[in-house]
Amino acid sequence: MCRHAAWLGAPRALATLIHEPEHGLLAQSYAPRRQRHGTVNADGFGMGWYDPARAEPVRYRRAIPMWADANLPALAQVARSGCLLGAVRCATVGMPVEESATAPFTDGRWMLSHNGRVERDAVRALADGAESACDSAWLAAAVFQRLRAEPDLGEALAEVVAHAGEKDPGARLNLLACDGESIAATVWGDTLFLHRHQDGVVVASEPLDDLPGWQAVPDRSLLLASSEGVRVQPM
Repeated sequence: MCRHAAWLGAPRALATLIHEPEHGLLAQSYAPRRQRHGTVNADGFGMGWYDPARAEPVRYRRAIPMWADANLPALAQVARSGCLLGAVRCATVGMPVEESATAPFTDGRWMLSHNGRVERDAVRALADGAESACDSAWLAAAVFQRLRAEPDLGEALAEVVAHAGEKDPGARLNLLACDGESIAATVWGDTLFLHRHQDGVVVASEPLDDLPGWQAVPDRSLLLASSEGVRVQPM
C-alpha cells in the first residue's frame, strides 16, 4: 500500500523521482512492480522539497491520482533541491481519501511518508492528535512528537515503529522521513531499495529504473543516509 521515494545529494528536480525514470512514482501510481498489498496507488499523491529561502519544506499534495494532475509535470521539472520526498497513496480500507491523509506529512523541518498499515490505537497513545483520522497521519504525529522531545530522526522512527509493531503485530511500518540534511527509513513488512549515486542516494519502495546498482534493504532494518554516507542497521 503506497509507494514512496526520496533523494539526498546534489540538487536535482523532483521529476527525477516522478516522471523521468521509466518506473518512477508516476508509473508506480498505476503499475507498481513490487507492491505486496493493493494494485494501484490512485488515492492521492504528494511531494516535498527544501528551498534555501525557507526554514520549512515546500509541500504539494492532492487527493487525486498522480496521472490526473495536468500541472504536475511542469512543477516537478522546476522544483529542485538537494533533499526531495515523493509519495503515491493506496488508502487503507476505511480510511479517508483527502489531502490531509496524504503524505508527505510535515512538522517544522521534518517530512514523513508511510507505506503500510497500522491500527490507529497502536500509536494514538504516542501523539496528542493528528491532522487526519488515517493511520499514517497518526504515525506521523507520533514521530513528530518524539522528535520535538529529542530531534534524532533515526531514533524517533525506530522507537515509534517498535512500539507500533508490538501493539499491532500485523502492522506494516515502512516509514521514510527527512529533515533537509538526512534521510531515515524503516523496513517493516514491505520492500525498500537503495541506490547510491556519485552525487547522492535514492531510497525508494521499489527501483525507479532497471539500471544496475539497486540494493534491497533487509526487513526489520533502519536506514540512515547523510552527507557522511549510508548506514543500514537491524531493528
